[in-house]
Amino acid sequence: MFERTISTATASALIRASKGTFFSVVFTKKDGSDRKLVGRMGVSKYVTGEGLKYAPSDHGLITVYDIQNAGYRMVTESKIKALNINGMKLTVH
Repeated sequence: MFERTISTATASALIRASKGTFFSVVFTKKDGSDRKLVGRMGVSKYVTGEGLKYAPSDHGLITVYDIQNAGYRMVTESKIKALNINGMKLTVH
């Protein structure tokens, strides 16, 4: 497995460009604890069409569908610690 260190902006760009590829991300939650999320982008299941009342990207958030818990989660871009995507194990610095 390929391993290297990347910036937060690069990690965010990789997640946004994943186009349905499964990935795992480790990030720090609001309460200070770490969380590992396995998810993917581009999922439309459970979408009602109503939409959010704000744009997550304006607040540094990425909306990810959590496969394990079958729901949408917000990942704060600046709190990402590690990312496993496309066979690459990446540490975010």
